[in-house]
Order: sequence, then structure tokens, then C-alpha cells
Amino acid sequence: MRSSSRVLRFVTGRLLCGPMRQGRKPRRESARIWPLPLVAHQICAHRARMSQPKALARHMMIAFAIIALPGSVDAQRVELSLDGMWEIDDSVEPDVMPEQFTHRVPVPGLAHLAKPFLKDVDAFDSRELLYRRVVLKRMGLRADGPGELAREGVAGIPRQDRNYLWYRRTFRVPQRKRVAILRIAKAQFGTAVWMNGRKIGEYPGCFTASYFNVTRAIDWERENTLVVRVGAHPGVLPDTYPTGTDFEKLRWTPGIYDHVSLRLCDNPVIKHVQVAPRIDRSEIIVQTRLKNYGSAVEFSLVHRVETWKGGKPVAASEPKSLKLDAGATVTITQRIAIPAPTLWSPETPFLYVVETATGGDSARTRFGMREFHFDPATGKAYLNGKICYLRGSSITLHRFFEDSQSGNSPWNDDWVRQLLDEIPKQLHWNAFRFCIGPVPERWFEIADEAGLLIQNEFFMWNNRPSKDYFRHWDKDELLRQYTDWVRDNWNHASLVIWDTCNETHDPVFGDVIIPTVRKLDLSNRPWENGYNLPVQPGDPVEDHPYLFIRTGTRDDARFDMAELEKMDGRRRRGDQYPAIINEYDWLWLRRDGTPTVATEKLYPKYLGPHATAEDRFALNAYWLGGLTEFWRAHRHHAGVMHYGYLIYDQPFGYTCDHFIDIAKLKLDPHFADFMAEASKPLGVYINFWQPKLPAGAKRQYEVILINDRHRAVGGRLVLTLETMDGEVVARAERAFSLEPVGQQRISLALAVPTGIKGKHLLRATAVPRDDWPEAPTVSRRWVEMLPKVD
Repeated sequence: MRSSSRVLRFVTGRLLCGPMRQGRKPRRESARIWPLPLVAHQICAHRARMSQPKALARHMMIAFAIIALPGSVDAQRVELSLDGMWEIDDSVEPDVMPEQFTHRVPVPGLAHLAKPFLKDVDAFDSRELLYRRVVLKRMGLRADGPGELAREGVAGIPRQDRNYLWYRRTFRVPQRKRVAILRIAKAQFGTAVWMNGRKIGEYPGCFTASYFNVTRAIDWERENTLVVRVGAHPGVLPDTYPTGTDFEKLRWTPGIYDHVSLRLCDNPVIKHVQVAPRIDRSEIIVQTRLKNYGSAVEFSLVHRVETWKGGKPVAASEPKSLKLDAGATVTITQRIAIPAPTLWSPETPFLYVVETATGGDSARTRFGMREFHFDPATGKAYLNGKICYLRGSSITLHRFFEDSQSGNSPWNDDWVRQLLDEIPKQLHWNAFRFCIGPVPERWFEIADEAGLLIQNEFFMWNNRPSKDYFRHWDKDELLRQYTDWVRDNWNHASLVIWDTCNETHDPVFGDVIIPTVRKLDLSNRPWENGYNLPVQPGDPVEDHPYLFIRTGTRDDARFDMAELEKMDGRRRRGDQYPAIINEYDWLWLRRDGTPTVATEKLYPKYLGPHATAEDRFALNAYWLGGLTEFWRAHRHHAGVMHYGYLIYDQPFGYTCDHFIDIAKLKLDPHFADFMAEASKPLGVYINFWQPKLPAGAKRQYEVILINDRHRAVGGRLVLTLETMDGEVVARAERAFSLEPVGQQRISLALAVPTGIKGKHLLRATAVPRDDWPEAPTVSRRWVEMLPKVD
């Protein structure tokens, strides 16, 4: 676009490069130039700082950058989505492409969605599963197959007649460019690419994006044929490469499970952009990785910041003049002031976009102005400089992949948004752990918009090495894949904790992985290190206080909730470090109310052999709600996240979630009731778990109140004893007053009348003043009243 036509378009109205966005923006779109009146407004708003000639010149350069970005329509990146229906077929050998493709499958998705169905497509017994079967048999629990120990160097045993799956589709490019880069956001197990019959390359990662330069193979005029080969099971990759380790995962489903796109652009190419907020200085650090695939080029690198919703101009960098030699790569780090930034938080998940342009390529990067860290002195988590308690659960998506009811739900936008946004708000949750396995990119985008705080865990669960189970990792490959994992996710506002592994004892993570990879993250997020000690004082430990584990795994043991009355909630390990509980309870039920493998010994001990599913659902929710209250009330953990919100429902599954209709995301109503009360920012915990009480007795009841909000709250604490029909037979009341993020212990005397018997409900209700955003919070205890004995 020539300068004369640029001026003409300003005169006639709004200067555009591609369509102007209105309201909420699509995820991929053409870049845009701002209207001249807004540029003038940006300059005038800073006129008090422009009295000096140098300052004036500097701001004029910024204004010029806003006007000049991004250049011409031809200079912009074209991103072609290759999502949709692909052809698929299989092979045993890695270099024998099928002659015919007789099945069709959605991308993104998994191979078990293929039609016609691919027999035994996810049948694979991992080394971890084989070992778990041995352990289960030793404990006298059910297993889904024979127990055996895999020999060293073997990832597991395939139970299918294939080793590879081949995906194929055709497409045409809309515009000729100098460079074409194929991006496959995630595929497992291992990826190889052919374009128009020419092999482009391979990538062994299963949980990170792969990039392939297809420039020389692409046909700019005619139809192109793209073939992507993935491993049919983890066994096709070296045993020393990370393909996912999970002792409770029964099936391993291959496929391209995240977006596929083709990036068309000119030189120099923007490989990656990282945006790191600095809220104390009201600025962002923007790091841009550039590569020149052509001859030497001189260009200007420019960034422009706008709000994600509404596209309001915010700031721009000064143009940076650069020269890049042929084939050269460079990383440029710049700072951009963000005037009066709106901070991102669960209550206000405000997002910005930085648009980057080189004259040959452009990219849009979304981010939030927020900082998150742990204070080793207090053990607390801090979001934007304020204490932040994490309340929520865990999501194990890769187990859900093998659920017979999963279908295409993980790629259904409405389903995912209900899962991550609507339901957590009803449960008063603000946090999740994405547990042993990554999620598609869209999940993180929705989490950013929903204001969730995410602990992002790599697909690694190794336990402690023993003579029966061990894993030896290729350290270089681990570093490559953890590096790519950080690169893929570093711009998400919702991601606040990196988590290298789950329940793992292995020095490689603390000695090699974390010290090397954490330097890449300019936001300097904390790192959790499984059951290894943290690397830095501000890194947290994970705590998994499964109080009911002995009840579920031993015939001669049981845990009683009354034991909580003498416990103080202190962590079991790593007292000198901040701690997060991201697993607890050991009370799982299948979606039909029957026990899982882990709890089939548990429920008969408390409910007898003839209990109904309704009995078990009610007890599960009652105890889980009480445990949540307990761990939150004592304030020894920065976060309390139970396990788990989304898992799977399998006949031989060790765990399960709380949905009774997974397609409609309908929770068990008992769970929804008790967990919503237990997770409110104004928390209430009755430190009483006695199953029986004599009528006519008078005793003191300790109630612990907590306040997760940064505002004081006061009101009335009411303690009642009620019949199961709601009739109040005893009542006590006291005023309460909680400081911001405070805790208060209140003792109330309650006299129980004589002449009552049977099952009753002890209820503590915190009734806040009218200006509190939530309804009163309730803590409940079931108690049987015994007739008074003279």
C-alpha cells in the first residue's frame, strides 16, 4: 500500500487492513490499523510529557508506529486452519503408507472417533499399568488383567495389530507467500509429516506443538496433499522418551488432539512471542523470536497493544530497526509501558492483545496483567501482591479420553466452557490442576477468559523407583520437551504454577529440568516438583493427605471423621515450603454410585453390605464437604483442590469424578450441594464429628470461620440442632467479625433438650451483612440423638 493511498483512506474514514472487529474478537483474524483520531487522542493524552523536543519526537515515533503497523495487506500472516474431517488408516511398519484410506476421523480429536471404528485402537498396557496390577493383587483388590513386570527398555505391551496411524487431507492455499510453516498443536504418539509425497520431518513430543517448514514442498497453485503419521501407541517411541506415565490409565488413545494450521508469511518470520507483565512498573516485557528464511533483510519490528474486548488502543513500541542475515535467527526483548493497566484476576479476567509486525509477518498474542508467587515466609500464594487462596479441583483429561462417554466433548466449545466456567463459578472454585496430561489450547484460552488459576502438570507420574518399577529418562529429550511445553503456554494469564510431575521421586527434575527451563519463563512462575523437594524457597510442595487410604486398601483399618477433632490440618511434608493440597479424600464412586477398585473395601465398612447408590452418594458428598471445610479452615495450605472434577468411569478404574450425566455435565446433586457450601469464600467449619450425642446434654462447639476475600465481613453465626424435617430443637447465636483474608474461632454453648432421639442435623450458618456477594454459608453434621439415661 503506497503512502498516498494510505492518506486517502485516512481521509475517507477508518484505515483498515482486513475487517474491523466488533465486540468480541475471533481467535484468528487479519491485523488492523487504528483510526487517526484515536492516534491523535493517544498523543494529546500525553501532552504534559511532551514539552521537551526529545519527548515530542519519541511520542511522534510511537504515533507513527501505530499508523504504520502493520504495513500492507500482503505483509500480513495468513493462517489457514486445517481442522475438520481427515482420512485415516493404519500400518505396522513406519515407512509403509497405506494404499487406501478407508476411515474418516475429526481433527482435532482422537483415533477412537474414526468411522468405521478402528478395532482395538487404544489397547495398550503400559509399564505403569502392568506394575499397578501386581500391586493391586498384593492388596487383594480387583485388577483388569494379569499382573506382570515389563522388562527394561519396554514402555508396555501393545494389544492391537498396528503400530502407526496415517492421517490424510487435501487443501489449497489462498495466497502465495515466501514461507509456509505447518503447526500441529498436539498429537500422540510421535509425529511425522509428508507434503505432496515429500517427507518433511518428525517430532517425538506427545504434549507440545510441532512445527514443519513445508515451503519447498507446497504447491501454491494446485491442490496439496498432507499426510501426518502418528504412533498408534507409546511403544513406538523410545522407552526413555516421555510419552505419559500414569499407573491408573487403562487405555492409550492416539491421534491429533489439538489444532492443525498452516502459517503463510514473508520474511522475517515471527517464530514466537512471549509477553511477561511487570505490574509494579505498569509495563510488559515482550520477547520476540525472529527467523529469516530468505536473503538478508532490513526491517522494523513494531508492537501494538490493545484491549482484547473492544480493541481499544493502549500502547505501542517504538519501531526497532533491524537487519537479519540469510538464515539467521534473533531474539529481541523490549519493554512497553501500559498506562493505568487493568489487572487480571478471577474476579476480573481482563485481557489485552499485543500485535507484532515485521513488515513480512504479523502475530497476535493475548495476555493478562497479573503476577503470581508464593511467599516462603508466610506459605501463602499472592496474586497481584495480595494473598490468594486457591479453591478447586483437578482435571485428568487424558484419563477422560478413554471414557466410553467422552466422544468429541473435549473439542466442543460449549461443553468445555460449561465445564471450566459456568460450573466452577457455581461451586465457588477459582483454581484447577490440569493433572498428568496437557489440555488442548482452547481449554487454556477459556481458562484465561474465565479467570481460573491453573496448575499445569506435565504428563509424568513415576512414584518412587523400586526393584519392580523404574524409569530411566533421556535427559536431553526431557529438556527439549519441557522447553517446548513452557514455550507453548507461557502467555496464558490463567497459568500460575508449572508442575513438573505428580507424586514422583526423581532427582533429574530438581537437578536438571527446573533449573534449566525456568529461565525461559519471563513471568518467573513458581515450579512444583512432585514428591521431590522444591528447587527454590518460593516453590510449593504438593500434599496428598488421603486420610481414608488405609480404609480402602487394608481389611483391618479404618479412618473415622471424629479423628479430625484432634487434628490441626498441618501438612505432612515440607513444612519449610509453601504447600498446596491438590488431592485428598479417597472416597471415589463410579457414576452409577458403585465403588471403584480403590473404594470397594471402604463403603461396606461404614454403610454395610446392602447400601444403595443413593446412600453412598450422600455419604461421599457429606464427608468430602467436611474434609474440604477442614483443610481450608486451618489455613496451613495455600490451596485446597480435591481429586477430581473430571476423570473417567471405568469398570476397573481406580478413581472417578462426580458427574452422573457426563454429556450434559450434570453433577451428583449431593456433591454439588456440599462442595458449593464448603468452597465459599466465607468458609464455616464445625469442629465436631461425633456420630452420637446423649439428649439433655450441654456442650461447647468450636466453629472456625475464614474469609478469602480482601474485604472485612461481619454478621451472625447461628448454631442450631434440627430434626431432619427442619424443626429447630436448640439454638445459639453469636456475632462474628472477620478481617480481610482472616480467620476466627468461635465457641458456642448449645443445650440439647431431653426427650429427643433419632437422626438430627447440627447446622452452623454464617449470615453475613447485606453487602456480601454470596448467600449465607452452612456447615452441617449428622448426629444421632440418644435418649437420656437416668
